[in-house]
Order: sequence, then C-alpha cells, then structure tokens
Amino acid sequence: MTIFNVLSLIGGISLFLFGMNIMGSSLERRAGAGLRGLLGKLTTNRFAGFMTGLGVTAIIQSSAATTVMVVGFVNSGLMSLHQSIGVIMGANVGTTVTAWLLSLTGIQGESIFIQMLNPKNFSAILALIGAILYVFMKNDKRKSEGLILLGFATLIFGMNSMTTAVAPLQNEEWFRNLFIMFQNPLLGVLFGALVTAAIQSSSASVGMLQALSATGAVTVGTAIPIIMGQNIGTCLTAMLSSVGANKNARRASLIHLSFNVIGTTFWLVVFMLIKWIFSPMILSAGANQFNIAVIHSLFNIACTLLMLPLGKLLEKIAIKLIPDAKQEEKNALLDERLLKTPALALSASRKLAVEMATVSVNSIYKALDVVKEYSAEKCKEIREDEDKTDYYEDILGTYLLKLSATQLSDADSKEAAKLLNIIGDCERIADHSINLIESAEELHEKGIVFSDVATLDFENISKAVTETLELSLKAFIENDLQSAFNVDPLEEVVDILKENYRKGHIERMQQGKCTVEAGFVWSDLLTNLERISDHCSNIAGAILDNENMNYHQYVKDEESGEEFKAKFELYCDKYLAKV
Repeated sequence: MTIFNVLSLIGGISLFLFGMNIMGSSLERRAGAGLRGLLGKLTTNRFAGFMTGLGVTAIIQSSAATTVMVVGFVNSGLMSLHQSIGVIMGANVGTTVTAWLLSLTGIQGESIFIQMLNPKNFSAILALIGAILYVFMKNDKRKSEGLILLGFATLIFGMNSMTTAVAPLQNEEWFRNLFIMFQNPLLGVLFGALVTAAIQSSSASVGMLQALSATGAVTVGTAIPIIMGQNIGTCLTAMLSSVGANKNARRASLIHLSFNVIGTTFWLVVFMLIKWIFSPMILSAGANQFNIAVIHSLFNIACTLLMLPLGKLLEKIAIKLIPDAKQEEKNALLDERLLKTPALALSASRKLAVEMATVSVNSIYKALDVVKEYSAEKCKEIREDEDKTDYYEDILGTYLLKLSATQLSDADSKEAAKLLNIIGDCERIADHSINLIESAEELHEKGIVFSDVATLDFENISKAVTETLELSLKAFIENDLQSAFNVDPLEEVVDILKENYRKGHIERMQQGKCTVEAGFVWSDLLTNLERISDHCSNIAGAILDNENMNYHQYVKDEESGEEFKAKFELYCDKYLAKV
C-alpha cells in the first residue's frame, strides 16, 4: 500500500463523512413538517414511540441526531422521560437503513438493469440532477432535494474511494493479523466503540467496515463484535449533548447508554458461547457489504426485542443513578440543541409562543375583573403574568433570531417571522393589563365610582374586546383563518364604541353627572381597550399574511364586499345596539 493509497483513503473517508452529513441535514430540513407530524404522534405507548424513533431516524439517517433531539425535547419538557425510551430504541433500528443503501454497491451482474441498481453506477446521474436542482432552482424545497442527491452521490463516491484505496491491504500481512486479533470479541467491541465514538456516527463506522470488507480480511466472526461495539460508541454524542441539561435529559442519555451496553453485553455473551461451543463455519466466512448490513439490522432488532419490554426497568435505573434534586429543576424553555433541527426548534418555539399568548390574554381577563371589583391579590398575579410575558418575549425573540440564521425552508422562515410578530403583540397586550390595573388602583385609592351608564358602557366594550381576544387566540392556536377574518370587523366596532363612549362621558361631565377626575380614568380605560383590539388585529393579520394572504389587501377588498359587511353589521347589532 503506497502513500497515494493512504491519501486516497483519507480523501474517501472525508467525502464519505461529508456526504453523509450533507444528506442527513438536508433530509432533516426537507422533512421538517413530516418530522413535526411524526413527533406529534408520540404517546405513552412504547410501541408508538419506537415507530416514531424508527421513522425519524430512517428519514434523517442518524440515530445520534435523533437521540440528541430526544435529549433536547426532554430537556424542554416537550417529551416525558417515559416517552423517550421507545423513541431511543426505534432510533437504533432506524439507523440500519444506511448500511442497506451502502450494501447495494456490492451488486454485480451482466445485465444493464442489475448494474444500474448499483449506486456507484447511478450516483453520477443523481449528482447531475442534484446540481441542477441546487444551482438553478429558486424554491428552497427543490434546493434541499438537490443537496440530498448531491450528499448521497458524494457519500457513494467516498465509499468507492475507500474501497479502492484499501484493496491493496488484502496482500498486507500486518492488516490480516490486525483482523485476526479482532477475532477476540472483547477487542472487536472495543475497536468498534472507539472508532464510532471518534467519528460520532454508527452509520458512518458501519459504512467504513463495509468498505474494509472488500479486502477479504473481515470475517463474519470479526464483524459481529465490531458492530456490537459501534452501538456503544454512538452513545457518546447523546452523552455530550446532555451536559448542562436538566436531570430528565441526562436520564434520557443514560437510558440510551444503558440500552446499548446491556443489549451488547447480553448478545456478546450469547455470541461467545455459540462461538466457543459450536464454532459454526459461517463465522470464518468472509464478510461482505450485504451480510454486514444483515448483521447490523439483526443485532439492533435483537437488542430492541430484548430491551423493549424492560423500558420501565431502564427508567428506574436512570432515576436511581440520577436521583431527584432537593429542589425541583426548571425545564429549559427552549433548548439550543434543537437549533440543529430547525423544524423541531420551530415547533418548540410555537409551543412556548402559544403559552405566552394564553398568559397575555388571561392577564387582560383578570384586569377587566379588577376594574369591576378591585382585588390587590389579582393585581399581584397580573404583574407576575406581565413579567412572565416580558421574559417569554426576550428568550423567544433571541431564539427565533438564532433560528432564522439557520437554513430554513420558505414555510418555516415565514412561520418564524409570524411568531416574532405575534409575540411582540402579545407582550404589548400584557402591558395593557398593567395599565388597566393601574386605572383600577386609582379608582380604588381615590374612591371614584362611575355612573350607572358608564358602568354598563364599560361592561359592553369589555365584552367586545374579550371577543376579539378570544378570536385572535383561537386563530393563533388552531390556525383558524375564519376566526382571523372575524377580528377586523369586530375591531372596527370597538373603535366606534370607544369614540361613542368618550363623547358620551364628555356630555355627562357637561351636565354635571360625572367628574373631570373620573373622566381622565375613563379615557385611559377606553384607550387601553381600543389598543388591545388593535394588537388582536395585528395578530390576525400575521396569521393571514403567513397563509399567503395579504391581510391589508383583504380588508380593503372585503370592506366593500358582502362577507365583511355581514360580519361588521353582525357585531354592530351585537354591541352598538346597546349604545
């Protein structure tokens, strides 16, 4: 083996790892909505979790990436520790897909059809298609698809380079002796674990083993323990990702390690007993790309069959080794790990944004109650809610800006922009709850009492504003476009109510029925209520704009149309009839 073979091997490994990384990250980005759908189906049922883990890993071609996602989800409170167990087990089976793809490079035959099944023969066509999609297409989805094809072609080219580079090793005695040494199963497991830990990908290390099998020095008996060790080595990525996370996230990474260590130990003992007692001839047979893929799949399936019924035991072991702290830990609201998978980071952001919106809206409900019937305790709760929304806006805004700097699809980019707009309006809504209780405190401290007419007016406009809040919140949480459409005609009614009630109060003051002092508080209350409905209109607009509808153009068109008129008249009958 010459220096040029070594350089070719280094280049092949580099291209192989680069292609795998590009293909995996592009698959994650392209399958963003699909990943959210799969993870949304999680239940406490271990089998459902298993299928989810299998599906996600088969899509993104990396069990390490799936496990890191799981650690991030558990750390953020999006997934319970119990749910994570099935997903982790499924990820171990899903990762075997890569080995099967690579095994196709060993296909041989005279038929053109058979030859075209070999990836090294059709990868050039995929590379061409991928280059065209990536360079000439403007659509982000097409570009991602182009990168997937380019990544796969690069991976296959790297695989071929490795196979060609190591071919001369079949004549090297030291290399054959190396694999004779690995006939000791413990050394094989150790070698597989160290190589996989170094490159942090079991799929990549299995691919490298498949390339080495071309030398003829790798037997089935040496391949089995190396593959077992690779399952342990891949745990390093998840263990590193759990550093600094909360206890449940650390427990999830420990379950991943326990699953692989216990499964490997059990089946290694079985393998050694079979080898020493029966010495089957198949263990001395040469391994090739196909039977390495078979061994990889069978081993991971066997580990899952062994450990799936023991999920609760793994959970108990993890809790025992990482006990609860004396004080309850707070979940990280948004986990930085998820930024590596933008679609999932966006799901976490939306979940927190919904929580923020709910807190903001509820703070207004409480504030309206305080204006009607003063309560110092509720005032304290409202101030705490407003502080919480400030905190949410700060961390969500920062996180979404970081997320926007990643490679997002068009749809995800628009969703991130929508969330940024909405959280700003939610924070302003919560600010108005403080303004409302400050007016309530002034009424209480100065003993100001509104007239019966003003009290009824406040009740009426409060109901109208409450309905705009309900519509905008429903529109956001459920992406309900009809609720979003209904906000603007109601907001216009609130504007009319504010103006009418302001004029009515001036008339009462002129008649000596109300005081100037009461008038100032009344004006502040009306202004805040009207601005709350304005922010609701902004939220509805952000939702409609995100659905490729120009909200302001919609309003312009529909104001002279039947739908807008009908809604406006409906709300006029409901609220203005009481003026």
